[in-house]
This record gives sequence, C-alpha cells and structure tokens, in this order.
Amino acid sequence: MTEQTTEVGQTTSAEQTTVVEQTAPAERTEPEAVPQTEPQPDSRAAEPPAVTPPAGPEAAVSPLPEEPSAGAEVIAADEPQVPPVKVKKDRRVLRAVLRWTAATVVFAAVGSSVAYGIAGMERTDVPGLATQADGRWDYPTITKPPLPSGSPGPFASSNKAGTHYADLRKLLLPAPKNAKADAALRGDDGWLAQKTFLAQYAEPQARETLGDLLTGSAVRHIAARGWTAADGTHTRIYLLQFDTAAVAEDLASAQLTNYDSPHYALRGAALTERDEQFPERAAVDEITRYAYTESKPYGAEQVREAYVSAGDTIALVVQSRKGSASAVPFQQTVVLQSQLLG
Repeated sequence: MTEQTTEVGQTTSAEQTTVVEQTAPAERTEPEAVPQTEPQPDSRAAEPPAVTPPAGPEAAVSPLPEEPSAGAEVIAADEPQVPPVKVKKDRRVLRAVLRWTAATVVFAAVGSSVAYGIAGMERTDVPGLATQADGRWDYPTITKPPLPSGSPGPFASSNKAGTHYADLRKLLLPAPKNAKADAALRGDDGWLAQKTFLAQYAEPQARETLGDLLTGSAVRHIAARGWTAADGTHTRIYLLQFDTAAVAEDLASAQLTNYDSPHYALRGAALTERDEQFPERAAVDEITRYAYTESKPYGAEQVREAYVSAGDTIALVVQSRKGSASAVPFQQTVVLQSQLLG
C-alpha cells in the first residue's frame, strides 16, 4: 500500500480516501472537524446535513480543536442547530388579564372593608341577623365575694357542713340597670327581721308554723334585696342561712316544697303549679331548684316563685307583675342567684 501526501494535507489510501480540511479562521474555531459532504442546492433553506462519522479502523482522525474564542457559541456536534422561534404575544389576552387582576383587587378591598364594618356592629344592627329582645334584664357585672383566708367553698370536700364562709349579704344578686330599689327589704345593717320575711305568706296559720320551723332549725341570718324593674316587675330575694347543709336541705325539700306546688302560699298566689317552662339545661351544679308559677285564673298580678337549696343556705326568689309575670327575667334571676350561691 502506497501513500501520497499533498500540500494541503490530503492523505490518499488504496482502500479508502478521507479528506480532512484544516481551517483556522480568525473569528471562531469549530469544536470538531466535520467531513465534507456533497453541496446542497440551497444550503440556507435546507436542514443541516447529517454528519457521518468515518468508518474503518484506518480512518483518519482530525486533530484536537483549539479552545473556542471568548464569546463564541458552542453547539453540540450531535444536535442540529435550530434557530429560536419567536412567539408573538397576543396583546388582547394581556389586556384581559390586567382587567381581571384589577377587578379582583377592587373586590377584595371592598369585601375587606364591608367585613370590617360588620364586625364592628352590634348583632342587632346587622340586617338579617338582628335578634329581637327576649325580655332579659341588663344586670351589672356579677362577681363572687372573696372568702376569708383559708376558708373552703361551700361544696369543697373539706367543707362537710356546706358552710358559706362569705358574707351572706354580699351573696345577694344585685338589681338590674334602671331598677328602683325596695327600701322595705334593706333591714338593719342588711339583715332582715324574721317577721318581715314571714309577712309575705298569705295565711296567718302558715306564718306561725313557718316561724316555729325557722326557730327550731336555728336559722342564723336572713338577708334580702328587692327592686322594681322598668317593666313593672317586682322582685324579692331572701337568703336564709342555717348551721349545716343537712338542716337546710331537709327544710327545703320536706317542709317548704313538694313536686307540684309549695306547702305555703304566698300573698297573691293562692293557686300555684310546677313551672314546666323552666329549662332543665339551666340547672346549676350542686344546686337544687324548685320553681313554680301561679295558675290561671290569677288576680291583678301573676306571681312566680322558686326555692333554691345551696349548702347551708335556702334562697327564695319571688317575682310578680300586673297582668302576667314574664318567664325569661324570672328564669334569668333564679339562675344568676343560684350561681352566686354555688
């Protein structure tokens, strides 16, 4: 096999001839030498020609390419160079997006301001959410009086007698707003005389019997408070304290009340019956309640009454009103007084 070398670096072989051109342009250096192929009629319009690697073990290998100059674009030899496709933006779509974005911002701002305005309003001022007054009274903030240092509560496990160590006069429910106090129930230094308490019962025989019961049960103190509300309802609350819870519970359940009606009628309430409208869910823990209402036909006023047994204390709550006594303020007053005693 004979070889001839030309001046331009061509190497001819008897079995295979491969032409490799060495070029060194000043502006850029190709990463790899590409074998010459047949020229195409219009190389600008046609796709780039496929590169066919030289076959055979005796194929000539081009020298290593020089490092590309700075800023030169390097294209992988195995991927055809595809010019980037320019995407024409649709200005109509852009304008629509901007309009919807602006509308969303405006709606969000308006919605936030409306929500803030509603949150700052009273429930009764919001259309559709207004709650009509149900007859409840506006009581002041109610707090339990402090106990003497080291004294347990009436229902503490260490307090076997169920004693209320707090001042009994401070356990009375305060009057609601705009109510007129009943001076007849103030007593001397806040303590009510026993005969004043008994005077509310209708029958003389009942007053005498109850007097004996209170004396025999060793009643210690009687505290009372009364008022007349703006709607004309007259309220009286009496707290009777005994030596032990056992004495108070026996007197309340066996001597003063039964299931259907109280044993002794109050003035103006000759016929009474169990108050079936009083909700059971309004019960207070550790408190026993007996609630009654005057039966129809009643006289000029209707009377509602409730006995509450709480530890060593019995509470009597009485409300009367011309025409009829509302159930809601009566229930509210009884529950609040029970919570104070609990």
